Amino acid sequence: MAPKKAAASAKTDVPQNKANTKAKLTKPAPITRGTRKVAEKESASTPTNASMNKTVATKKAASAKTAARSRAAAPKTAPKTTAKVPASKKAAEPKNAATKPSSNKRKREEEVDIPPPAKKTKAAESKTASKKVKSAPKPKVTAAGAAAPPPKAVKALVKGPVINEPPTQRLKVYVFGEGTAGELGLGTGKKSVDVRRPRLNMNLDPEKVGVVQIAAGGMHVLALTADNKILSWGVNDAKALGRDTEWEGGLKDLDIAEKDGSESEDDDDEDNNGLNPHECVPGEVDFSSTEVAEGTRWVQVAAGDSCSLALTDDGRVYGWGTFRSTAGDENFTPDIERAERPVLIPDLKKITALATGANHALALDTDGAVWAWGSGEQNQLGRRMVERTAKSQKEGLKPRQFGLPKGPKNGIAKIASGAYHSFAISKTGLVYSWGLNNFGETGHPENAGEDDATIIPAKVVKAFKGKKIVSIDGGDHHSVAATAEGDCLTWGKVDNGQLGIAFDELKKISDEDVVVKSEAGQPRMVIVPLKVSNIEGHVESVASNSEHTFAVTKEGKAWAWGFATCYQTGTGDDEVVPVATLVDNTAVRDVKIVAAHPGGQYGMLTANI
Repeated sequence: MAPKKAAASAKTDVPQNKANTKAKLTKPAPITRGTRKVAEKESASTPTNASMNKTVATKKAASAKTAARSRAAAPKTAPKTTAKVPASKKAAEPKNAATKPSSNKRKREEEVDIPPPAKKTKAAESKTASKKVKSAPKPKVTAAGAAAPPPKAVKALVKGPVINEPPTQRLKVYVFGEGTAGELGLGTGKKSVDVRRPRLNMNLDPEKVGVVQIAAGGMHVLALTADNKILSWGVNDAKALGRDTEWEGGLKDLDIAEKDGSESEDDDDEDNNGLNPHECVPGEVDFSSTEVAEGTRWVQVAAGDSCSLALTDDGRVYGWGTFRSTAGDENFTPDIERAERPVLIPDLKKITALATGANHALALDTDGAVWAWGSGEQNQLGRRMVERTAKSQKEGLKPRQFGLPKGPKNGIAKIASGAYHSFAISKTGLVYSWGLNNFGETGHPENAGEDDATIIPAKVVKAFKGKKIVSIDGGDHHSVAATAEGDCLTWGKVDNGQLGIAFDELKKISDEDVVVKSEAGQPRMVIVPLKVSNIEGHVESVASNSEHTFAVTKEGKAWAWGFATCYQTGTGDDEVVPVATLVDNTAVRDVKIVAAHPGGQYGMLTANI
């Protein structure tokens, strides 16, 4: 999601539609939130719907690294449709001057041939003349060689009133996890891949670069800087980086990494096996062909699987990359399959916040209204797609409001998203959710576990009654929240430690209204939020992606758990981390962490300088 937070309090009475829609689902898009090194994993807890079978990263698979080499070395295939910025209109070609008569005599002869008009009254003449002027005005004759007046110039985009302030606090960025596709932004050094524990990224030096906000997508990252730049790095196959990254220099494999002072004393990371230097090093997003109002400041970036978004201080939204359907079709707008460079999304105005799922996006405006667009095949857009045709899918690419409250009193204050489900917190503190619910990830237990389970329209999560939620997020099929009291709550799928609660503890819970088990008695899902009990400190924010989760405390510590085959928890483990575990090494031990940013198979922590 990511980008992902702060919630105001809100209460709104929304009709409870107990009859949940069970739209026939197809499996999520083939490329989920970062699964470059994955293999199909069978589990007794997996539902019968094969479409929801998750892919699991296999540890350092040779085939995946070979694929990374091939992708980095091979030239990129041009997309079928790309965003094109219209060229400025050229002045019209000069019209030929009217041909002069050969002589005055010829002119007079022509005049004689024209019969004189019948006499009319003055009133009739006036009326006839008026009709003639309207229906057939005489063209103006220009001097020989003179050009006709040029067409009116296209009005330049003018900046609107400032409604959002850009962040200013410079951040240190610590990275860990899978880096074979350049997700970590460490460059082509010897130890830029498979980073087991947090490492300070010196390519994002807080003094020289000055990152003030960061967003982790499936396999790419966006960063906003203090000098109003947007940087990107990682996979650019679907143009999610918003810049040219073609490189014909072959693979680069350095045997000796230059010491940059960024590695911790207990660094035991693995070597690099070849990366595209234009993708694995942070580079500036290319706005040279995009119309941006003069004086615009960027205030937020957000990243999904293959899409990227940027928000301006006057509430406009730009985007690039693409959304993928379950069939693998790619579309970013109804007219563009892949946006290679940023394009303005004209339907969105006065926007104050962005959030992204795997292949859908949310925007919050000044009226407290939520807009959704992208892929809606799991009802994650909050509006019913009449039929899953190419036409209806393209209709989902248009941002639209849906059945959430809005307005100064009961409107929405915060938005967040899982891969295929979404959340909104109202100004009165109510938590709404909608979208895929196969494992109860929305927090609604009524149809959890059914293969085609979705929640539509958006509904209030009853389990949060009496609780003030200050931070909320979702992964593929699980979710996490933090309360004002500092507790961390999790729910959803449990097979890979996603919830941070020991499996044996879940087995002891006999109430099927809390934990749903398989026929063999193994826990499959938690359908009401449960507290993660072993976190020390007051939890202020939470973040999740794929199958790993983070909680950051007021004391400045990060706790992580979940699937860790690619070291994406930052704990040094390469297997499942079943319970909340402190992220700790010499790089972050004496640093106050302020936020966590999990990607598909990697993660980042940020700290104020």
